[in-house]
Amino acid sequence: MTMADPVDGRFGDFGGMYVPETLVPACQELDAAFREAWADPSFRAELDELQANYTGRPSPLTECRNLSAELGCRVLLKREDLNHTGSHKINNVLGQALLARRMGKTRLVAETGAGQHGVATATAAALFGMECVVYMGAVDIERQKLNVFRMQLLGTEVRSAESGSKTLKDAVNEAMRYWVAAVENTHYCLGSVMGPHPYPWMVREFHRVIGEEASAQCAALLDGGTPDVVAACVGGGSNAIGIFSGFADTNAELVGVEPAGGAAVGRAVPGIVHGSQSYLMQDEWGQVLEAESISAGLDYPGIGPEHSHLAKIGRARYEPVTDDEVVAGFQLLARTEGIIPALESAHVIAWLTKAREELQGKTVLVNLSGRGDKDVAQMMDIIG
Repeated sequence: MTMADPVDGRFGDFGGMYVPETLVPACQELDAAFREAWADPSFRAELDELQANYTGRPSPLTECRNLSAELGCRVLLKREDLNHTGSHKINNVLGQALLARRMGKTRLVAETGAGQHGVATATAAALFGMECVVYMGAVDIERQKLNVFRMQLLGTEVRSAESGSKTLKDAVNEAMRYWVAAVENTHYCLGSVMGPHPYPWMVREFHRVIGEEASAQCAALLDGGTPDVVAACVGGGSNAIGIFSGFADTNAELVGVEPAGGAAVGRAVPGIVHGSQSYLMQDEWGQVLEAESISAGLDYPGIGPEHSHLAKIGRARYEPVTDDEVVAGFQLLARTEGIIPALESAHVIAWLTKAREELQGKTVLVNLSGRGDKDVAQMMDIIG
């Protein structure tokens, strides 16, 4: 299979555009503007130039010989942690900022969990001379103080989301409310493959570069072959859908790794949240449940609609890991390879350890979606 444009904004049974009437024209305007820009060679060329000379793409592929020897499988890392700002988020944000400028918008608004998307948005806003407001849950502001300071240093106003669990879900709520009130001059720079159409598709297209690069790099390393397994962490799922897009039409097994406290696919209940239909955590009355994760970036009760579709048709599987397993994975990669991963990415290392018997002798490509600088203070408190 290939990952094509969604039909009417839908991936099988999932997706759609479930937004207030006041936002329908904004979503339709964005859809039309993105289609026009994405078909424009000059837009693509400007984005490619930024990715090469500002982001630092292509990101390298690293073979983990020490970790491979310990686990009994060949582990390759796609190094999105080496991008400017420290994660994959910059790929999508530069694309959306260019699009916002093309549409005549002067302000960006965004949500953030771990702060990496917020930092990337603040970075793009500074680069393009735009105003920027980022909403972040009060709980996440406390556990990600470094990223809050980085955003402020870049000239962005960080606003605390005080409702609900005071984490990522609530930051999305606040950002969408802001967008409703300021849509004429503001672009909502949504940070994952979720939300109303065209966001799940558009964000995937901006992250497709991860999979395209990784496919070519693996072919060069593996004498034209592909890895047996392609794995990535999943909250909303942008880094995962980005790398999956390079291998969807191969025989590689696609594995998304979720936090056990937010395993939306594992609970497999479809519902509507933040403008689209997808799998999400909800109770018997359809009320959205609060997710729990050591990682602020994965602390989300749903998953992107394309991931929901891939899970339903059996093209990808989604595996949960616990916080304790993530802490161990964080330490394992640091100890064996000298690479400190983001807690989000450490979920995949945790799964490799957990699934080591089934992975014996296989080649596993891991999308290392971010670096762990932002998490070191939190881990100091946990590890001691």
